[in-house]
Amino acid sequence: MNDDWLLLTATLPTRPSALRVRVWRALKATGAAALREGVYLLPTSAPTAGALWDIEQAARQGGAEAHMLVVHARDDAQEHDFRARFDRRELYLELLQSIKETRAQIRTAGAPELRKQLRTLDQQFAAVRASDFFPGKDGERAADALTALRTEIERTISPGEPSASSSRVERLEIDAFQKKKWATRKRPWVDRLASAWLITRFIDRAPRFLWIDSPRKCPKGALGFDFDGAAFSHVGDKVTFEVMLHAFGLESDAALRRLGELVHFIDVGGFPVDAAAGVEAVFRGLQAQHARDDVLLAAALPVFDSLYAAMQGAE
Repeated sequence: MNDDWLLLTATLPTRPSALRVRVWRALKATGAAALREGVYLLPTSAPTAGALWDIEQAARQGGAEAHMLVVHARDDAQEHDFRARFDRRELYLELLQSIKETRAQIRTAGAPELRKQLRTLDQQFAAVRASDFFPGKDGERAADALTALRTEIERTISPGEPSASSSRVERLEIDAFQKKKWATRKRPWVDRLASAWLITRFIDRAPRFLWIDSPRKCPKGALGFDFDGAAFSHVGDKVTFEVMLHAFGLESDAALRRLGELVHFIDVGGFPVDAAAGVEAVFRGLQAQHARDDVLLAAALPVFDSLYAAMQGAE
């Protein structure tokens, strides 16, 4: 079935240049294809289609001549030509090449540099995907390659990082989880720290945390989290913090869900979160400051308190 298309024509004055620059930047953000100078094409199904109408109005209000048409390809050949203008294959190939180059550096680059490169690749992938109005195998291959790279990096710089299981997350009663021993891997990173904060603030009124060298050393009777075989760990596309939100019925709290999205992106990547780079830097600094894990957690708790308060204020 052929799509309907938006066809924007705009004749912009050369002077002053501010309107031309503003419209050009806005058009670029929509992912519209230029058929020729002043003529731009976008499928009506594109998430950015509404922005194209806004550009038409902005151009007119700025004194330019602009018109929007809703058109239908006259035949399959023209439909194919229109769609070909939105082929993102080359962009995905560039991304795959960047992923390959990063993989080659895993054994030599430090953890901060590898995490920085992962963030850059996540942002690059998100930008291409946002303009991929007719997704296909190229996008799937890039997504799979990025996931595989992230897993390889995490297992290199953080041995013992859990693999996601396909098990069902059971609902649990908070009252049954009081005054417990909670065990996780030592030198906790953001998912483990966030989970410990969630336990302390929302689940167990008097928790005791144990920092273990290996999942095999988890004491009997302790509730493990964020390692393979633990009571709470990654399930499907959820990191441990998100699994615990669901298990204890806390996902109805919108601020906790937003905090979960932040923790998820910093821990395993995915959909970019604007605050992630700054928050990650804070936790890197806390790790560098505090060699003892109990002290590290004590320093992290008020940071999560502040993030939670900020996200409550965003409601």
